[in-house]
Amino acid sequence: EVQLQASGGGLAQAGGSLTLSCETSGFILDDYSIGWFRQVPGKEREGIACASTRYGNKEYADSVKGRFTISSDNIRTVFLQMNKLKPEDTAVYYCATADAGYGCYPSRTIAPNEYEYWGQGTQVTVSS
Repeated sequence: EVQLQASGGGLAQAGGSLTLSCETSGFILDDYSIGWFRQVPGKEREGIACASTRYGNKEYADSVKGRFTISSDNIRTVFLQMNKLKPEDTAVYYCATADAGYGCYPSRTIAPNEYEYWGQGTQVTVSS
């Protein structure tokens, strides 16, 4: 059974940092695409970072490029390092997985509908 569990959210000040973790089980981490998404009430879920073993790439939304970094321990855990946080980064953050070759294409938008399995969200609140 594929399972993902996101953690590490909390309260941070603008300009600060947080690291989110996504613990995975039930699949081989290096044979899937992994994505991080966020959502605020009333808005669509936004893909902000992904990593693909098929293409060997990492992609970021313009809104987080240069501030957020996706990485993994190549075993079970995927991380999202978030630096230089802004109040507009406040959202519920989710991790998700897609089959290898899907969901994380070079220079393309990270689309939530290509991701099959989702973890529960973790709240990130950035104060000004």
